[in-house]
Amino acid sequence: MTIVTPAELRAHSNLPEEDSDDFLIGKIAAAEDWCASYIGQALADLDPLPGAVKEAILKLAADLYELREASLVGTAAEILPLGVTDLLAPHRIWNF
Repeated sequence: MTIVTPAELRAHSNLPEEDSDDFLIGKIAAAEDWCASYIGQALADLDPLPGAVKEAILKLAADLYELREASLVGTAAEILPLGVTDLLAPHRIWNF
């Protein structure tokens, strides 16, 4: 089960209703896994979930939805959507 719902991703990204929930849940789950890995803790441990973390999940899930191919032609590629790491940085646990 994901923290962000398919309905939230649809609203955030203005996605059509015909996209299946299972497809969107896959993008959300991947985004949540990446964000949890980046901050170094399970998202379930953040109670309540900070708005910045939720926004980062939505941005990343929307990016995964839009860029489903391994390569792009005719556009500049970025590693992550703008602001994702900035949104997550205050919640990151640093281990040295």
